[in-house]
Amino acid sequence: MKKIIGNAGLLLAVVMLMASGCETVKKTNKAQRGGAIGTVGGAVIGGVIGNNVGNKNNTVLGAVIGGVIGGVAGAIIGNKMDKQAEKIKNEIPGAEVQRVGEGIVVTFSEKNPDGSKMGVYFDFDKDEITPNARLALNKLVKIFNEYPETNILVEGHTDDKGADDYNLALSARRATAVGNYLKNDGISSSRLTINWYGETQPKTENTTLEGRAENRRVEFAITANEKMKAEAKKEAGQ
Repeated sequence: MKKIIGNAGLLLAVVMLMASGCETVKKTNKAQRGGAIGTVGGAVIGGVIGNNVGNKNNTVLGAVIGGVIGGVAGAIIGNKMDKQAEKIKNEIPGAEVQRVGEGIVVTFSEKNPDGSKMGVYFDFDKDEITPNARLALNKLVKIFNEYPETNILVEGHTDDKGADDYNLALSARRATAVGNYLKNDGISSSRLTINWYGETQPKTENTTLEGRAENRRVEFAITANEKMKAEAKKEAGQ
């Protein structure tokens, strides 16, 4: 997954650099430039990731890229997602936040970037929401409520230790526990999709303790709902 995101980001950066050097683009306003880059950039990302969406390792990316509308409307949505992503990154320790296309991917694993035990993680072989997970989820709920025109995908994953069937069931219990917590805290079930994949979608190799800790994770994909898309298209005149 990291490799795919990196390639998409690199190609998008190249497209943006090329676009910024064109005289035609230089004469347009900011919204128009954003729309142009949104359209071309969306196509580039779609080309890089689209062929891999069916790959078992890309369901979160597939959810985000599948919702891209592009154009000026896509740029408007992207601007809103920029603000939400920055808020999540700043307010929730342990959250790995990535802006992809017109959406956001948020990952919580047992291997936090800062080495802390903060965020949405579970004790060994457990599916109960821990006190630290409650703190992170409470902050997430507050941010989700500030941006109500989004859909939220929750995914549960494990490492490869243990039987396949057991890991699949464990990831199901954990993803469901997170989804239920969000619903009980006021997030409408109509916004939520809950999936689980056991050990089938490793983020990194399961050959080290750190790698396995990174694979034991909960991921969120945040995308625009139909209302946000319609409003963005209206604002853009599409």
